[in-house]
Amino acid sequence: MRPDHYRPALLIIAAIVAGTLGWRGHVLLLPVALAFPILWARARTRSVAALVSGGYFLAASRGLPQGVATFYSSDLWPGLLLWLCASASFVGVHAMLWTKRSGTRSFRYLAAATLMAVPPLGITGWAHPVTAAGVLFPGWGWWGLAATTAGLMGLVTRMWPAVSIAFAGFWVWSAVNWTEPCLPDGWRGVDLQMGSSLGRNTSMQRHRDLIATVKDRGPRANLTIVLPESALGFWTPAVERLWVKALEGTEISVVAGAAAVHAKGYDNVLVVLSGTDGGILYRERMPVPGSMWQPWKSQLGERGGALAHFFANPIATTGDRQVAPLICYEQLLVWPVLQSMLHDPDFIVAVGNGWWTQGTSIVAIQRASATAWANLFAKPLVLAFNT
Repeated sequence: MRPDHYRPALLIIAAIVAGTLGWRGHVLLLPVALAFPILWARARTRSVAALVSGGYFLAASRGLPQGVATFYSSDLWPGLLLWLCASASFVGVHAMLWTKRSGTRSFRYLAAATLMAVPPLGITGWAHPVTAAGVLFPGWGWWGLAATTAGLMGLVTRMWPAVSIAFAGFWVWSAVNWTEPCLPDGWRGVDLQMGSSLGRNTSMQRHRDLIATVKDRGPRANLTIVLPESALGFWTPAVERLWVKALEGTEISVVAGAAAVHAKGYDNVLVVLSGTDGGILYRERMPVPGSMWQPWKSQLGERGGALAHFFANPIATTGDRQVAPLICYEQLLVWPVLQSMLHDPDFIVAVGNGWWTQGTSIVAIQRASATAWANLFAKPLVLAFNT
């Protein structure tokens, strides 16, 4: 059998390996994802390009079926269905824009990468190779993003060996000199291990436990403690009064996740609390499609689900600081963080409630993505996750 007969299978296997290794949750492995455009370009037919795209995306998002099964306390079938549906846009875009003509291939890949970075298709734009910019070019900011984008275009041309060598050089240099993003002065994130009870147990005792945790972690003055997504449960006047009263006489502020219910559904929010007052700091731009964001309900005349605010509130102001908040799912996408960076915030706050991801690498991938973006733009980073 001729070697060409093995070519499609080898490309698909290589794409699966790239998706698996690149998205293991280790930030320094993110550049492995840059193999995907090379493999996509090496496909000789549109169908093989589609299979390569599917292999990469499904491998990168492999934790989804198990996570969905845990979230809904069901078997794997709902998760498998969502996993396949989520891959449809990625595979469809890359299959549609694939071409044999090398002269236009780089621009077609640029179009595919752009479509998967911004809404509406960017809503499921996970595992985007451009995330590796934070590893290859830490501190370069927008120039690093431009260099990575130009390199991605080069990887789909005949110049790919030279571009790969250049990327490898930057990768090695970065790995040798790698430093994690620092914490902003006066801010501290708190990870919790409360499982599925966080946000669901809204008893007075749970709030007292969280208040005790905050006071234990924040003994010094002028400190802001960040708690994970959903930490406070439902945001109500009673919850606000409880926390404001508890923080009286201290110089501690708290930023925590909550759900603000209203007539149309609810907002997944971050609230800020101190000993004098409290309020909503940020409304999530992109909740998780399906489980949280359910836009079809409004078309059916129903209410419920989290609202998506897409391009609203890219930054939030607390005190004299401008913050780029990223709640859970937003950390897996490209456009929320880039929209925030356009406003040059002082630092990034990334929170999540990942109890349902146990046994998967989803939370680790979220942390790695947030770390990469923070390093690209040289921004301090606060992380707070519940598992």
